[in-house]
Amino acid sequence: MLAVRLFVMGLGLLLGWLAGQALASAQPTDLNRVNTLSLMLAGSLIALLFAPRAEKLLTGSVGRFSRWYAGLSPRTVAAATFGLIVALLLSVLLSSLFQSLPFFNWFWNLLVTVILAVFFVNFAVGHAEAFGMLAFPQVRRRSGSKLLDSNVIIDGRILELVRAGFLDGELVVPGFILRELQLLSDSGDAQKRTRGKRGLGLVEELRELKPIRIEDWDDAALKSVDDKLIRLARETGGQIVTNDGNLGKIAKLHGVTVLSVNEAAVALKPQVQAGDLLAVTITKGGQQSGQGVGYLEDGTMVVVEDGLKFRGKQARVQVVNNVQTNVGRMIFAKLEREEVA
Repeated sequence: MLAVRLFVMGLGLLLGWLAGQALASAQPTDLNRVNTLSLMLAGSLIALLFAPRAEKLLTGSVGRFSRWYAGLSPRTVAAATFGLIVALLLSVLLSSLFQSLPFFNWFWNLLVTVILAVFFVNFAVGHAEAFGMLAFPQVRRRSGSKLLDSNVIIDGRILELVRAGFLDGELVVPGFILRELQLLSDSGDAQKRTRGKRGLGLVEELRELKPIRIEDWDDAALKSVDDKLIRLARETGGQIVTNDGNLGKIAKLHGVTVLSVNEAAVALKPQVQAGDLLAVTITKGGQQSGQGVGYLEDGTMVVVEDGLKFRGKQARVQVVNNVQTNVGRMIFAKLEREEVA
């Protein structure tokens, strides 16, 4: 960055001028001006040599500070500010009380101010939730609440999860999520408009299945909707329901519990697929003529075509279909060719 290099060169010029003034004070001669100019030029050239390293160091420091600052909670900043105000007021009060003492001077006044500032700022930050309420409204903490993001609403599978009773607790749709869906529904892009209208429609369907609370909370300091959702989850103790893998990873790094619809779908994926070979003991006949019925170790029913002739025996079968019903899972299979022979 040009500004950094100019600043470093200016600093080199200043150091060269100070060195020239010190030399002139120690050894007054007619060459002091020339010596000062030479030292200023040497200082600027030395600064120019070290400018790239200084630029890299400064850029890295600014980047780390930006990341640290972005991760600060507004409540923490408000609490630290409140603690510093209390420390300064107490410092003024104590200095007024102790100024008559012979040993009390500006050094002791400064030391007392620093000690008070360190104590009260650390105390306030440690109790940020309480002190932060002075500047920010408190968001209600409801353990077990489920915060829905826009992607999982548009996805639609959450409807079936709610119908099946797998999502207990209170469903929460933040106001900024609704505004995002509204912006999508008003978009000039046809695909985005369709997604937005679908999301708003699904919110209405969810409301008919289960009460939904609209959390009218926002933080203007956070630009990203994902950042706002994570911050709200941290402050309310809620859980984020999403199908966005990247949002889930970031939320977990912040200590937020994430319920991923995609991970649930993978976990519920049948372990037996069409074409797999199984060894099943045929225990009884099926509803149709010639069918045999057996069971896997987990109790899953296996209906084997032409398997009744192996009743009481173990047969090797090949899976044809895997059907999931509301009463359980059923596997339809046929005899392996060797068994048929």
